[in-house]
Amino acid sequence: MQAKTKEKAPSTRIVITGVGLTSPNGNNLQEYRQNLLDGVSGISDYNIRYIGDTFAGACDFDKLKYQTKKELRVGTRAGSVSIYCAGEALEDAGLDLDAIDRSRIGVFVGTTEHGNVETENEVYNLSKFDYDVKYWTHHHNPRTVANNPAGEVTVKFGITGPHYCLGAACAAGNVGLINGLQQLLLGEVDVALAGGISESIHTFGIFAAFKSQGALAENEVAEKASRPFDVDRNGIVISEGGALYTLERLDDALARGAKIYGEITGYHINSDATNFVLPNNERQAECMHKALSKAGLSAEDIHIVNTHATGTSAGDIQESKAINEVFGSSENTYVNNTKGFIGHAMGGAGALELAGNLLSFEDNKVHACMNVDNVDPACAVNNLVTKEAVELESVDHILNNSFGMLGINSALIVSRFLD
Repeated sequence: MQAKTKEKAPSTRIVITGVGLTSPNGNNLQEYRQNLLDGVSGISDYNIRYIGDTFAGACDFDKLKYQTKKELRVGTRAGSVSIYCAGEALEDAGLDLDAIDRSRIGVFVGTTEHGNVETENEVYNLSKFDYDVKYWTHHHNPRTVANNPAGEVTVKFGITGPHYCLGAACAAGNVGLINGLQQLLLGEVDVALAGGISESIHTFGIFAAFKSQGALAENEVAEKASRPFDVDRNGIVISEGGALYTLERLDDALARGAKIYGEITGYHINSDATNFVLPNNERQAECMHKALSKAGLSAEDIHIVNTHATGTSAGDIQESKAINEVFGSSENTYVNNTKGFIGHAMGGAGALELAGNLLSFEDNKVHACMNVDNVDPACAVNNLVTKEAVELESVDHILNNSFGMLGINSALIVSRFLD
């Protein structure tokens, strides 16, 4: 079934024309996708002060492709990730910044948190000098303001339209995309660079917090540590990275002959309003139902559900309940997960995990989960792809789940583009 956006004017349909990403197992869409199909993990051994040896998903992208060494010294890791992703997204979309109105470009970056890395580093450095604040860097304020990752993109590329970050916990990647879509529909911008990023592995505090909750993954082998839905899962592997997308109105994309990866046809954001940490499966199911309704689709129309599942005991079970409530009777819907390959990229997770499935519109494959050796019976869902990729006759609609602490839920539907 086609989404109801097909009935709308091209000026009210929002399409994806570029993707820029860096992940623990790939630094462009094609490499990343192939590694997901081939079962290549991006999780490695990691050591961070006060915590010691653990695991993480670290990125290794070309920082100097868009930035000078001086810019890297002044800016932040989050800003560097954002700049790389934005540069790649603009290049992939074939947009020449000198040929378009830069005041009509908006930058909307989802993040889990920002500034922790810089503050921790400064306090640590200050401790070496008996806490004499004259050694505190004068770059601290611009490094730690909440809009930094988006702002660094505008400074680097001379973009003069609106920019800001969206603090939406681990739902932020989806929320960034949704906000970009909304700004395009409002007519505030003509191009949106939207998605989510994370620098989380560079702050010891997030490792300490998950460890104190008993939610930091442990394993003898790094590549086996992240295992959502598996009966032996024992927590989260923290990762960095992210993805930014070039979003445009369909009429503008068609006018310049742009490649179209897919069309955003449905979305929803809601709140559990029940607990700081424990997810509410009823509200998650409601979020998916509302996204389907906005798209004019039924559960049977969705060919891939990419799960948020992080590898925590309770979280994976709650999402499984929600998926069964929405898709339990659908034989057409296949379910996968990306965090087994790359860990949890926090604010970048939703956008990065959507990217891992985006090329399914071209090859009709559903990449498998990783490290699901034995499905937890409490996490059993229909058509969970656990061992190797499944090739379908056609992939027409993808639903991407992304949930976060304090009960923020997001569901985003991207559809095969049909003119």
